[in-house]
Amino acid sequence: MADLCNRDGADRLASKIQDFWRKQGFDVVVEMRDEGFVSTMRSSRTDVRSNMINGMPTKQLMAEPA
Repeated sequence: MADLCNRDGADRLASKIQDFWRKQGFDVVVEMRDEGFVSTMRSSRTDVRSNMINGMPTKQLMAEPA
């Protein structure tokens, strides 16, 4: 099972999210935020944040000119 809380895992997850929604015709901005050491996890973590609301994108991609 992949660790999605470290920087590499968060980067892979962010890319998957952006690619998925781009293929569906939506512009989703995904960024990573290093949150530092978390005592309950006993490690540092990287959060994945986006401009989606309730897991849904807010902007469609502009149609390419023909």
